[in-house]
Amino acid sequence: MSGRLTFLSACIHGSLWIRNHLQYGLPILGPQKETSGVATLSVLGIIVLTSLRPVRRLFYQAFFVVHILTFVAFFVTLRYHTLYSQPWIFPALAFFAADALLRFLRYRIKDARLSAPDQLMTFVHIQDCDDGWLAGQHVQLRVFFASRVFESHPFTILSPPPGRSCFNRSGMILAARVNGDWTRELNTYTRNEQDFSISASEKRTSDQRVDVPVHVMIDGPYGGSSVDLGQYETVLLVAGGSGATFTLGLLDDIVYRCVKAGRPDGERTTRIEFVWCIKSFGHIEWFAQMLTDIATLAAGSSVEIHFSIFVTCLCDPEAVPFIPNCDVKLERPSVYMLLCETTGLSPPPSDAEEEKSFLIRSHSGGGVAVCASGPESLAVETRNAVARLGVRNALKLGGVVVHVESFAL
Repeated sequence: MSGRLTFLSACIHGSLWIRNHLQYGLPILGPQKETSGVATLSVLGIIVLTSLRPVRRLFYQAFFVVHILTFVAFFVTLRYHTLYSQPWIFPALAFFAADALLRFLRYRIKDARLSAPDQLMTFVHIQDCDDGWLAGQHVQLRVFFASRVFESHPFTILSPPPGRSCFNRSGMILAARVNGDWTRELNTYTRNEQDFSISASEKRTSDQRVDVPVHVMIDGPYGGSSVDLGQYETVLLVAGGSGATFTLGLLDDIVYRCVKAGRPDGERTTRIEFVWCIKSFGHIEWFAQMLTDIATLAAGSSVEIHFSIFVTCLCDPEAVPFIPNCDVKLERPSVYMLLCETTGLSPPPSDAEEEKSFLIRSHSGGGVAVCASGPESLAVETRNAVARLGVRNALKLGGVVVHVESFAL
């Protein structure tokens, strides 16, 4: 937003300057001040155009390189354009250098192992990294492989630290869904190395894939959930695609606190609805074992967990693993209807009765927490679903809070 406002201000400044020159017959190009001004505005225009979302999504590598080069060119041409820019340029560069230095001090190089269950998902298991983050946080990951050592990308940590997790695993686990050239090349590299390791050993079968050792650099953690799920009786977690990495971490955290840790901070959660929307039945296998472990741990406890997996494409229907308390449906869900079902609200039969108070069937008023993660459309739909409940019903439920994470370039 700030960059676009700068471009708009530059356009206004440039248009007024050009009008002045045309009015008095002065040359627009030729003198250093005018020529460097046009160059500065042109560079700024390139920055804005190449940063538009379609360009970022389709040509991310070109966007990244052009953005770095034009960033430097903008300050150079601006310095030639006017001497009065100096007090504004050098403080900005100083802040940028300070930020880069602080980030450098946070960098950690670790040993890691890669595994690719299929052509769309790559797991990164970072060893000797057992604490220092919270559920729902993410890190900037740089993997030293092939020619992509200069790129880093954000990935959500799949679970809380091992000492506060339902899983008996050590280290930090990240999941990289293929959604661009970097993740695609990482997946291809991992599968090729796994196939090479299998062919090099006659003792392994094709189903016994080995992990691929690499070095990674991590920066973080950053972000996290703004909602403490333990303060609410009912929790609705909604994820779209790879957004399950965020909601799965929150689920792991709240189940551990309520079941394994014995509610140390007076957690009130008694019911959790975990919703996951995916394109293919085969994607369920990515996190099937984790969901099964959580469901098994919560069985017979004071926390009721139900999994709802919605598949939007009839692809690979036979690849549906067994997960306790799980329903798999071939449809696209409505977050509003899911919220009503989870909280025990009876939705109005028609939009004409939308403003009337709903009938609350079975909810003690202990509050509702809604967390969603996925594409921007899911984030918008979740916010609208919560707002659609209205103030009166939210108060009857004991309060409704929402936190969304959108994944987009």
